[in-house]
Amino acid sequence: MEVKIYTTPTCPWCKKAKEFLSQAGVSYTELDVTRDPKALEELVRVSGVRSVPVITCGADLLVGYDPARMESIVNCAKQHSEV
Repeated sequence: MEVKIYTTPTCPWCKKAKEFLSQAGVSYTELDVTRDPKALEELVRVSGVRSVPVITCGADLLVGYDPARMESIVNCAKQHSEV
C-alpha cells in the first residue's frame, strides 16, 4: 500500500514525520504542496484541510505529526507490503 506524505519545505513536523517513516523502514511518496498545485488539490480532497503534514496509507489518514498515531501508518504500510 502506498504511503503518501503531503509536505512543505519549511514544515518542521513534516521533517519529523519523514524521519519517523524512514526509521521504521517505510517507503513513501512525498508531495510538496508548495510546488505542485495538483498535490494541494489532492491534499484538500482527501483530508479537508490545507495544513501539513498529512499522511495517507490506504484508508488511513493522519493530519499532523503524532508519534502514537504514526504507528497506525507504519502498521498499514507493513501489513500491505507483506501481502
